[in-house]
Amino acid sequence: MSVEADVRSLADLEPTVEQLLERHLRQTKEWHPHALVPWSRGKDFGPDYEWSPEEANLTQEARSALFVNVLTEENLPYYFRDSERLFGRDGAWGEWVRRWTAEEGRHGRVIYDYLSVTRALDPVALERARMAMVQCGQVPEPPGILEGLAYVTLQELATRIAHFNTGRHIDDPAGKAIMRRVAFDENLHFLFYRDVMSAAVEMDPSSAVVAIANQVKGFAMPGMGITDFDNHARIIAEAGIYDLSIHHDQILQPVVLRDWNLPGLTELSGIAEAARDRLMKLIDRIGRVGQRLGERYAEARRSLGRDTALLQ
Repeated sequence: MSVEADVRSLADLEPTVEQLLERHLRQTKEWHPHALVPWSRGKDFGPDYEWSPEEANLTQEARSALFVNVLTEENLPYYFRDSERLFGRDGAWGEWVRRWTAEEGRHGRVIYDYLSVTRALDPVALERARMAMVQCGQVPEPPGILEGLAYVTLQELATRIAHFNTGRHIDDPAGKAIMRRVAFDENLHFLFYRDVMSAAVEMDPSSAVVAIANQVKGFAMPGMGITDFDNHARIIAEAGIYDLSIHHDQILQPVVLRDWNLPGLTELSGIAEAARDRLMKLIDRIGRVGQRLGERYAEARRSLGRDTALLQ
């Protein structure tokens, strides 16, 4: 879309943004990171301290998920920068961007404090990874308003699912409660963006379909700059925390196909019709590949469980 089209979209969607911001403020609940972190379990780190996985009492998949989750949250300065670039700093759009930023800041803070107090991850490796990622300064940068809305909708829902499923892999009640609390916030963020994009689909279905198709095609969980991301992403997928089948079944189908109703849209331009056809084929292909991978991961988990039982 052109700059002029983006300006029109911002103006046309502003009343919807204002209403959804008011809804968000009614639905959100005040909470404080310090109240969720189990501070009494903390102790000083001696000068010769060396971390050991035995201190964490966590599975490798839980550690990988927490590592990726907290670093994604810690990259907030660049997400704020790009959100303000897309949506601006004035009016309801600017108010939303700042509110979202304040809430996301709590997420990184509470998870990082929990990891430090409980020694769930190697604190030196974590801080080095945080420094490297933030110095890298990279986040996805959608080219315009509609692609930005499509991306953040998918990303917020993916993050909510990843946080919640990470909590399911943590036996510690404090850690589980933190991940559920963060997932609740992420769900409200997802609902905001989903419904703004729904309004955009109604206003300009052809442009919206092209934007959604572009973002679904290129979508990936944020990982730019995260140390050893590919390995952590593989572990997370194999554990069923976030994989391609989840992406298809819990994001693309319910949001793109049901909520935005792409199959049912009419009077699209030729370009939008072609983009929708490609998108529908892509979603079907993602579903088939995701199902095969999901079955493979599930069988691997069952085999590991049987092997573990034999050793006991």
